[in-house]
Amino acid sequence: MSRPHPKTLRGIGLMLAAMLLFPFLDVLAKKLGHQGLPVMEAVWSRTLLGSVLCIPLLTALEGPASLRPRDNGLNAARGLAIVLTTFFFFSAMKFQGIAETLAIYFIQPILVTALAPLLLGEKVGWHRWAAVIAGFVSVLIIIRPGLVAFNPGTALAFASGLSAAAVVLLSRKLAGGSSALANTFYTSLYGAVLASAVMLWQWQMPTLAQWAMMFGIAALGISCNYLIIKAFEWCEASLLAPFGYAEMINAVAAGWYFFGDFPDVWTFVGLTILVACALAVSGHERGKALMEDPARL
Repeated sequence: MSRPHPKTLRGIGLMLAAMLLFPFLDVLAKKLGHQGLPVMEAVWSRTLLGSVLCIPLLTALEGPASLRPRDNGLNAARGLAIVLTTFFFFSAMKFQGIAETLAIYFIQPILVTALAPLLLGEKVGWHRWAAVIAGFVSVLIIIRPGLVAFNPGTALAFASGLSAAAVVLLSRKLAGGSSALANTFYTSLYGAVLASAVMLWQWQMPTLAQWAMMFGIAALGISCNYLIIKAFEWCEASLLAPFGYAEMINAVAAGWYFFGDFPDVWTFVGLTILVACALAVSGHERGKALMEDPARL
């Protein structure tokens, strides 16, 4: 077997770095929620402050002209989807741990597979539909409707995964028009406008420590998105997809260390099935791509 290309290893490393950092963003959001700060204020910090922090990075890499708005309709829709995804996820963490929320949120890749034929006209084979069905079963195992007390966090986490699927589908629609970093800035800016409109009705002045956490959420969000963007420049999506689940490892550790939360055994059972489904689809797609073009990594 040939040795991995250095760029492939670099891409995997960047993806793992992003997955290592993402749970700390969730920790800061959960801490703000525990301190009584409105959820939308944390969402606002990720979008508005994130877009502000993104400006110098974007202008340095692509020039001032990159700040000119484009694809307004799609970017506005993607901005709304990002706001909803973040709002639902942060709200879910008020009722349950980070790992439980993330486990249900991971339904997103399965939802994308199911919706792609309807919204993007993509062809989906039987193996993908089998993964969709198995993924739905895995979520039922995690939330166990009728067997455990209803937790609003499970519904909010599922809504977050559904909104995140919309983000991915809209991202595919936007692909090719602008760079991934530029699209990240535009949608953050549109999301900030939407979040700011809501913030007028529930603004609560943060303390100095809360401002620091809000800037931390924005900085982590931009940093993780940029790491993922660079990773996809060097590696195929099918290669990187399995490494996205490394986020769960640090989410369990962060939830246990900062809040004493630890998922029950059924959460791990459902997550295992969900990850196996995604790995199976990813492996199949990568194998098919290599058969079509053996020179691809």
